[in-house]
Amino acid sequence: MDKKISSDHKDCCSPKKFKHLRCHHHGNPDAIYGLGVIGALFYFLQGAQGFSEIITGIGKSVFWPAVLMFELLTYLQL
Repeated sequence: MDKKISSDHKDCCSPKKFKHLRCHHHGNPDAIYGLGVIGALFYFLQGAQGFSEIITGIGKSVFWPAVLMFELLTYLQL
């Protein structure tokens, strides 16, 4: 059976209240990270000419969005 879905983010995520409700959040940060990885793959692999450059480009494209966010949050002092 489906349980009620709460539309109020604050109420549905309270641990003591509304334990019987499913909490749905809007947006998915994984999708944004995935788009960053795909964009970085295109950027780093467009000039790759050998196997080692391809492997290096894949590695850079996976970690580049994380480094970018770290630098941004450090700059914003959050």
